[in-house]
Amino acid sequence: MNRLLRFLLAACCSAAFCSCASGPSSAYANIQVRKAGTCVYKVKTTAYCHQESDSLRYGRGSATGDALKFGTVRSAAADWSVFPVGTIFRIQGEKCYYQVDDYGRALVGTKTIDLYRPDKKEMAGWGCRNVNIEVLRWGSYTKSLDILKERTRHAHVLCMVRNIQKKTGKS
Repeated sequence: MNRLLRFLLAACCSAAFCSCASGPSSAYANIQVRKAGTCVYKVKTTAYCHQESDSLRYGRGSATGDALKFGTVRSAAADWSVFPVGTIFRIQGEKCYYQVDDYGRALVGTKTIDLYRPDKKEMAGWGCRNVNIEVLRWGSYTKSLDILKERTRHAHVLCMVRNIQKKTGKS
């Protein structure tokens, strides 16, 4: 990376984390590019499907209560204290979009995004990949808290709630 680009990225990140001020704070120091209203992050991705043994009780439902999506817009699960519910992103090089509408115990604290796939074959085909994502719209920590507050009997949910509260000062 040339010196000018490093300087611009450092300035961007120190100035309220570029135009992503409503996005994650210093949780992602690996910001790569700033484009008109979007931020690009290198993230680890995995895949999940509703047919996995730990997902069977939820069926095709997401944590928001909506059906899991797999079309032009696809469901994604994340730690909502990093990528809050409603965050919309695109994986560079793909035509579809992802919306964070789910979370999973194994994702909390990992900064990993889990991409929904409709069956085990497609899930296995994705595997684990490091990709660049363009965040097009940040979700809502307030909405995340509203959904999570009734579920804090689970340790991973309580962890997300506490992390969101630290970031936002909301209880």
